[in-house]
Amino acid sequence: MSISSPATPAQGAAPHPVKHVMIVGGGSAGWLTAAFLARTLGTGADQQSVRVSVVESPDIGIIGVGEGSFPSIRGTLAAIGIDEARFVRECDATFKQGIRFNDWVRPPGSAGNDHYFHPFSLPSQRPGGAELLPYWLQGLAPAGTGFAAAATMQKRVADACHAPKRTGDADFMGPLNYAYHFDAGKFAALLATHARTLGVQHIAATVERVELGAGGAIAALHTPQAGRLTADLYVDCTGFRATLIGAAMGTEFHSLSDTLFVDRALAMQVPYERADAPIPSYTISSAREAGWTWDIGLQQRRGIGYVYSSRHTDAARAEQVLRDYIGPASKGLEPRQLTLNLGYRKQHWVHNCVAIGLSGGFIEPLEASGIGLIETAAYLLGYLFPHDGELAAAARLYNEMMTARYERIADFVKLHYCLTQRTDSQFWIDNTDPASIRATLRDKLAMWRTRPPHRMDFVVDYEMYPPTSWQYVLYGMEYPTALYANARTHPRAAEASAEFRMIEQVSQRALADLPTHRALIEHMLRR
Repeated sequence: MSISSPATPAQGAAPHPVKHVMIVGGGSAGWLTAAFLARTLGTGADQQSVRVSVVESPDIGIIGVGEGSFPSIRGTLAAIGIDEARFVRECDATFKQGIRFNDWVRPPGSAGNDHYFHPFSLPSQRPGGAELLPYWLQGLAPAGTGFAAAATMQKRVADACHAPKRTGDADFMGPLNYAYHFDAGKFAALLATHARTLGVQHIAATVERVELGAGGAIAALHTPQAGRLTADLYVDCTGFRATLIGAAMGTEFHSLSDTLFVDRALAMQVPYERADAPIPSYTISSAREAGWTWDIGLQQRRGIGYVYSSRHTDAARAEQVLRDYIGPASKGLEPRQLTLNLGYRKQHWVHNCVAIGLSGGFIEPLEASGIGLIETAAYLLGYLFPHDGELAAAARLYNEMMTARYERIADFVKLHYCLTQRTDSQFWIDNTDPASIRATLRDKLAMWRTRPPHRMDFVVDYEMYPPTSWQYVLYGMEYPTALYANARTHPRAAEASAEFRMIEQVSQRALADLPTHRALIEHMLRR
């Protein structure tokens, strides 16, 4: 890929209305963005419509390490017009109720809890009822019950391999909050098929040269298959290659390697031992000597991988750790190897180029932020869309909001590491070094020594994860909050105690009401 810079039009020319958006790169990022823009902006022949095209190289495969998502994906699928049963059928999808973290607090075999759970459902709170967290911190929940299990029925339901919804519930609805696990390749194919039905044009071509104007904006793309291609706005979805925003435009990349250490991944696809094996409805994340393994149950197989730090182990040892976890089923399977570049562009929108997906940044897949960041970027682009060609104001707001998202996600992911009690390997010791904890997270932790996280600690429009997610992880990692509060501050102890007992009782009824996870999947496959 080369770059050239011809002359630009005369300075002071009026902005040109944005009527054509060209997305470079397919995959989940490119096709999800295309589908959302097509639904939001229209692709018809009327004056208000915007033409959306995807330039996808036939020679480059899909990049991705995770197969998980966050509950926001349900709203996205509904917004672009894909029904839930179709998604489950065509993407080998299953339901995800949260993440189980094994051995993150202390090494295997140590005294104390060996796991905690980050559920997607909010802590139970009846209208006008007491907030439960302060009373859990006071020890009013059943003895030995973690916050997630005390405040929501979701952990009990997920541990029993039951589903978050019933067979008769409407699309994207259910008594418990949920996301999905899915096959990333099949998801991209579904999005591509659907986007084309919405009027998105598909151009099978490889961008070999990016032509820049003297002012630095993109003037054209050059391909051997389709020749010279032009548009009003270009969206870079070329993954880690960042063909437009990085290689051509030279936009600076801000590394997070001093905070988040994992930079490699090994992944395998492992079949179930039997066709009717129970399917966990959560991601299983297990801490290892130099990172962590993920274990994701799809309909016919498990996606299993090891995310690790190359500064703390080598590739051969990492592969052995992965094979030891999988066991005999790994025999004959070769892992896919990936290099991860953790960080983000300091500017995601430069001139007439917008980065979405891995070209804009990447934070390890611990909390499935990858798809969520694509969703956020597509929504922002759609709602900030500069129809009249005045790009600067939209770009400033887009950059501000995307940068803030990446920074807050980085802090949230670091929260999982920096509170560990593990000292059994240098990886975990290094993760608790205060120098590796950003000041924004250090300040939060300092405040939370005497009070729990509250919604006032967060700017909602900048956050991917709600305050309750921070609470689940903080206290799953056994953070010691000493409440400096008197009875006047928290006067509803009896009410909270009754709520804790009620959650325990309702959980048993939920198990009788909700089908097993596999039974729900099989029902949806027949729809």
